[in-house]
Amino acid sequence: MLLNQDRLYKTAFLYTRNKEDSLDAVQETVFKAFKHIANLKEPAYFSSWLTRILIHTIFAMKKKQQDVIPFEQQHESFESNDRLEDKLDLNSALEVLDEQYQLVIQLFYFQDYSISMISEQIDVPEGTVKTHLYRARKLLKQTLEEEESVNGNKRNEKAL
Repeated sequence: MLLNQDRLYKTAFLYTRNKEDSLDAVQETVFKAFKHIANLKEPAYFSSWLTRILIHTIFAMKKKQQDVIPFEQQHESFESNDRLEDKLDLNSALEVLDEQYQLVIQLFYFQDYSISMISEQIDVPEGTVKTHLYRARKLLKQTLEEEESVNGNKRNEKAL
């Protein structure tokens, strides 16, 4: 369990953007996992099973609170302002996506899950996961291009 603790916290923080809510979600997940450990059919899939419990726990918390934001905003130091702007653009673009698209993007790119693992985690066919990834990428590209054209015009006006 201790091996998964850090990964669970990071995953929870990606969804909640709040230390306290993340810790609550992890604590509730561990409680549920111990309570239902007999339901685990294959010990080799413990990590996936635990992540699935975490995601369901976070969604339940989100329904109760109605103000949990699903993606993280990291507070890191960056080498340049351009990189910071790009990261902020990406975060704002991710927030525009539907929750189902955010989930597959987060699991695929930030947690390095395979399509089959994502399919297992969220109980949808692999084809649906692929479709969600395709549509999410397309929407992200559109959103980022729109922001770039708007920001590009503002930057050009400032330069003049």
